[in-house]
Amino acid sequence: MNRRNSIGTVLLLTLVLSVGLGLVAWKYESVQDQQAASTNQPEPMESITVAVVRDMDHRPTTTSIGTVLALRSVTLKNELAGTVREVRLTPGQIVEAGTLLVALDVSVEEAELKAQEAQAALTKTVLNRRQNLSQELATTQEEVDRARADLDIAHAQMARTRAIIAKKTIRAPFRARVGIADVHPGQYLNEGTLLTTLQGVGEAVHVDFTVAQQIAAVLQDGETVDVFPAGDPVPIPAKIVALDARVDPTTRNAVVRARIEGSRNPSPGASVRVRVPVGSSRKAVAIPVSGLRKGPGGDQVFVIAPDQDHKTRAHVRQVESGAMVGDQVVIHTGLDAGETVAASGSFKLREGVLVAIASDPSQQQARAQTEGLD
Repeated sequence: MNRRNSIGTVLLLTLVLSVGLGLVAWKYESVQDQQAASTNQPEPMESITVAVVRDMDHRPTTTSIGTVLALRSVTLKNELAGTVREVRLTPGQIVEAGTLLVALDVSVEEAELKAQEAQAALTKTVLNRRQNLSQELATTQEEVDRARADLDIAHAQMARTRAIIAKKTIRAPFRARVGIADVHPGQYLNEGTLLTTLQGVGEAVHVDFTVAQQIAAVLQDGETVDVFPAGDPVPIPAKIVALDARVDPTTRNAVVRARIEGSRNPSPGASVRVRVPVGSSRKAVAIPVSGLRKGPGGDQVFVIAPDQDHKTRAHVRQVESGAMVGDQVVIHTGLDAGETVAASGSFKLREGVLVAIASDPSQQQARAQTEGLD
């Protein structure tokens, strides 16, 4: 009985051992097959576009907020009180110098002027008569002088009445754009009532902005700054024409005035962004913004270069980046002109990865347009 149990145990152990050896052999063969399959698979490759690092002269800049000012701007008010007889204020309209804007009632002054003109004519006749009699020694010199003085007084009264009429006839002092107005015929205006505003219209406007005192100290008349109107990414060049002689003791900023010439003038009173140059130009290189990666370890780019097997690979490079200039970013250190860097698609790269260089879609479109023209 014991012998039969021993034989059964040996057979069971032999069976278990055989199954285990079979499983080990099968697993080993499976691993070998997977390794062989892995060896035969191609190396992963990422598709990107590239850009060539280019030289550039870069001058650091700072940004300020400025206000557009017309070369001439006035708040129009009436000097004398009176009733409005005529109004020619159309908001937004451009008027020439001397154009009638508001006329107050001057009927009383016109009547007084006619009476004064008649009195002056009579006084002149009396003076002529006195002068003739003086030649015949029929009157005294005193009477001639009195008649001449009466004529001068009459002329002065006429001049005063004409001046009152002119002050009640309000005209544009220069070529300007009319602002919002709320004046109507028949309305009585007290002295100094606000009528409207006039903004000079011409080929230029001023832009006033503030900069820190250390920046103002190196700016000079004639230097160019870039003005960016709201919603317009294209800068307007402006030249510095004046620097305030005084630095604000509270903010330590100085006011700078620049002048914009041309037809793209922003509206007076508008807020604009001003890009101001700081310091002198320095040599740098530029790459597309899409090629720069920012992370906890600093700024980096992927330089594209062939390896010893002539396969194109990406290699990470630490750089020092600067300001953006359009769709380019300035690189101060870490890259040399002529090197090739990854542009679009750089976000999916890692050190040493194999890359395939694809054509830039914008270049393909430009090439297609050129071929279509041909």
